[in-house]
Amino acid sequence: MIRRDELVAACQAELNAERFKDYTVNGLQVAGRERVTRVMSGVTACQALLDEAVAWGADLLLVHHGYFWKNEPVAITGIKQRRLKTLLGHDISLLAYHLPLDAHLTLGNNARLGERLGLRASGCADGELGEGLVWLGEPDEVLDEAALAARIGERLGREPLLISGHAGPIERVAWCTGGAQDMISLAHEAGAQAFISGEISERTTHLARELGIGYLAAGHHATERYGVQALGDWLARRFGVEHRFVDIDNPA
Repeated sequence: MIRRDELVAACQAELNAERFKDYTVNGLQVAGRERVTRVMSGVTACQALLDEAVAWGADLLLVHHGYFWKNEPVAITGIKQRRLKTLLGHDISLLAYHLPLDAHLTLGNNARLGERLGLRASGCADGELGEGLVWLGEPDEVLDEAALAARIGERLGREPLLISGHAGPIERVAWCTGGAQDMISLAHEAGAQAFISGEISERTTHLARELGIGYLAAGHHATERYGVQALGDWLARRFGVEHRFVDIDNPA
């Protein structure tokens, strides 16, 4: 058992959360009970995940996508009211980290995705590794676009959408989890021959073809399952709390 505020402070420090200018609140979003024994983690604080937390008796819910996004309606009605009522009614805290969890050097979504896909990180396309969000690296063996797509499908359990743009072996890969499709130009400028992210827009197809870079849309949810699990496991090791990850499937 650990004090909630001590656990939150440790996360804030480890993720250097204050450094990021984000679209949401990073850190404690809803305060529940003061002592934490059980931590449940998940990608998004949807109602299905909240219901799992209640059923399991979680003291704290740790997510990548929490609440209070920039420009969202502020009224506590409808879905927002039901979600907050669930948390407050069962005294469950909500702890959320968005960009800080994407960028962390070892626990972050990008770090964990690269590791899972066998990509050796060598730098970052928009600054020193860890300062930016677009990571660069090399595959651990020679791959072309089709082989890279097959590996992603096998290791993420989801077949990616491949927009072919580069013929031949891929020696340099860029990646950024989630909805980072518009960073494809930055990836190309950094010398990448393939770029992996979660989502795709209509314009992404034309950019990939005209820039000559392969684009692989591997799923927003599918690419962002691993950072929050790593952070939850880190909390379990550090504080001796019980941690359980719940994957609420999402095809997007």
